[in-house]
Amino acid sequence: MQSLYRPAAGEPKGALVLFHGRGADERDLFPLLDMLDPDRELLGATARGPLSLPPGGAHWYAVRRVGYPDPETFHSTYPQLATWLDDTLTEHGIPPERTVLGGFSQGSVMAYALGLGARRPRPAGILALSGFIPEVEGFELDLGNAEGLPVAIGHGTHDPVISVEFGRDARDRLMDAGAAVTYRESPMPHTIDPAFLRELPGWLVETVGSAAAEDPAQSVE
Repeated sequence: MQSLYRPAAGEPKGALVLFHGRGADERDLFPLLDMLDPDRELLGATARGPLSLPPGGAHWYAVRRVGYPDPETFHSTYPQLATWLDDTLTEHGIPPERTVLGGFSQGSVMAYALGLGARRPRPAGILALSGFIPEVEGFELDLGNAEGLPVAIGHGTHDPVISVEFGRDARDRLMDAGAAVTYRESPMPHTIDPAFLRELPGWLVETVGSAAAEDPAQSVE
């Protein structure tokens, strides 16, 4: 899978992995790695969706109906992405529980899928920008694993592509599951709010720091 990496300044405390939206590629969110992790405490990584579909660019799945990824294409890409993520973390010696998964639009859908999918390891946190929790035939979520999970959700109230109602639904479902949800709405279309981005470095430090504190491998005798 095509991907880009931004190394940590020293020994990485964890990883931040971002997935692009429909029609973009691994370069689209790459600049956010430094914006979200300016001290470079984390390994940063972005990946390219393996599908080439109209109107161009890379895709994670075909869109037939918003909120419900096309099963055939989703089930072809999801295992590829999961394998890439697992191999990347293993190669760099970073456990899933110190990894934050994030994305924009389709990318946030894949972050939700990887972070909340049944039989997937629990991440340190999820960052979902202008997306939704996917409902796909044959794909099983495990919201029972979300107790205490930090999730940051940002969505534009004027989003004509993925309605803000999807963001609100994700917020409500995750809060009901006991997740630690940070939720922001912005009077914007289908884009990322710069004001919310300025909040996220602090959230990221706290999220990965809390995960590291709970990791027995990080404790000192």
